[in-house]
Parts: sequence; structure tokens; C-alpha cells
Amino acid sequence: MAMAALRREGRRFAPLISPRPISAVRSSPIVPTHEYEGPIGVRYISTQVVRNRMKSVKNIQKITKAMKMVAASKLRAVQTKAENSRGLWQPFTALLGDLPSVDVKKNVVVTISSDKGLCGGINSTSVKISKGIYKLNSGPEKETKYVILGEKAKAQLIRDSKKDIELIITELQKNPLSYTQVSVLADEILKNVEYDALRIVFNKFHSVVSFVPTVSTVLSPEIVERESESGGKLGELDSYEVEGGETKGEILQNLAEFQFSCVMFNAVLENACSEQGARMSAMDSSSRNAGDMLDRLTLTYNRTRQASITTELIEIISGASALEG
Repeated sequence: MAMAALRREGRRFAPLISPRPISAVRSSPIVPTHEYEGPIGVRYISTQVVRNRMKSVKNIQKITKAMKMVAASKLRAVQTKAENSRGLWQPFTALLGDLPSVDVKKNVVVTISSDKGLCGGINSTSVKISKGIYKLNSGPEKETKYVILGEKAKAQLIRDSKKDIELIITELQKNPLSYTQVSVLADEILKNVEYDALRIVFNKFHSVVSFVPTVSTVLSPEIVERESESGGKLGELDSYEVEGGETKGEILQNLAEFQFSCVMFNAVLENACSEQGARMSAMDSSSRNAGDMLDRLTLTYNRTRQASITTELIEIISGASALEG
């Protein structure tokens, strides 16, 4: 009833109102395009600005959804390889052990990270653990170096530990990961560094939303022989018989190299799975946040549009009342 009365009043007084003042009230060249000031001093955001923002948020939401689907497809491809690779290093752990607390002079921290971002905090976690291992194994008679795999760990460690970085390898996942590729990288690392213990830092994959920072330790043949002779956890090595013409030192050298390549292969695959799972979670959260922002922008747009309509109605009625009085 009230709106019908307003429309009738508007039609009644429309011929009496000059079109020039109305156009001047509706749009003025001195009013900014991003806001409109109502008659009572309240500023409203322009509907055009809100529409542009809504369009941007929709485009971002499409990108994040597409990135989530891509990460899911890559995760399925890598997860099977990672599960199969776990059987490679487990026999070496049972035979040679994994001694993170062993005290040696030359430590090499192998930090595995991703080359790309937008995958949560897996790279920061690996870097923090690497720095913690560096501090624990630092001393007047000790030497600790970094070997970095991935651009993200390189960007973080090169800031304050540039002099301690021995080797940097990037673009590891440019091609599909294979044992041949990783074994070549492992051989390159062994040729360029001197070590008593290699401490490999990576993220072990559990599920899409769960990964565990892990440290695997690979000892040099000399340290393995020293630990076995001291009767520690590696004392069972003497119970095995050595066949062929190779000495115990040569066999330990071959075992240590093969153990490092197998552990590296599993670590790279586990970290790749964790990266894709974290990216899926991050993109899913981003898509939900974009949807929430879009809902808020839609509400703001409707309120702004309604406010502008109400303001115009008030101006028409006020002008008609002024002419009538």
C-alpha cells in the first residue's frame, strides 16, 4: 500500500519537477566513483566497486578449486610410489640401524623441501628442524653442513646460513620421480661432501591432512664399523658371514651408499606426497574463505543497492513535498 502510494505521488508530481535538478541530484561529476554520500551524511560504497570485487573473488575461487583438483591428481600418482618405496629402506634400518643420537664430528643435514609454495607450512617445518639439528651438532671440534633440495628451503636457509651450505639441488620434481634419478642425486651428494652422519629431514606422509616431520640418519662405513665394534645397537653385524672376496669395509661402503639412495628415494616421495596433501588442504581452505567473502560482498551489494533506491525515493518525495508546500 505504501509503495503504491509513493508511485502514485511520484507520477502526480513528476511533470512539475524539472529534470535538470533530478539529474544533478542523482549523479554529480564531483562525487567520487567509489562512494556516494546520502542526504544525512552517510557514505555508501558504490555498487560498481562491489561488483568488481565480487568478480575478482569469484575468479580467485575458480583458481583455488582448479589447483586443489590438480594437487589431488598428483597426490594419487605419487602416493602409490611412496608406499611401495617404504619396503626399500626398512631392511637397512633393521640391519644398520637409525641412530639419531650418535655423536660424530662431521654432520651433513640434508633438507628436503618443495620448489613451489602454496602448500602450508611443510617447508618452514623442515627448515626449523634442520636449524635445530645444526645447533645440536655444533661445537668447537664439530663441523655441520647443509645439503638443500628444493627452492623453498634454499630461500630460507641462504639468508643466515649461506656459508654452511655445501650443495643446492632444485627442480627435483620437474620430471616424474624415479629411483634412477634419485640415486644419481645421492651419488652426487656423496661425491661432494665429507660426512660421518647424514641426517635427512623430510615430511612423512600419513594422510591428506596429516604429515609428520621426520629425521633419518645414515652413518658412514667407518662410523658403522666403530659402532658395531663397540657392541652397541650395531653389534649384530658381526653375526653375519661375509661371502666372496670383499672385505667387511668394502661391504659396509656398498651398504651405506645403497642405504642412502633408498632412504633418499623414500624421503623425496614422502615429502612430495605431503606437499600435494598440504596444497589440497590449503586450496580447500582458500576456496571456502572465498565463498564466505563472496557471501559478505553479496550482502554488502544488496544493502548498498537498497540504500541507493531508498535515497532516490526520499529525494523524489522530498522534492514533491517542497513543490506542494
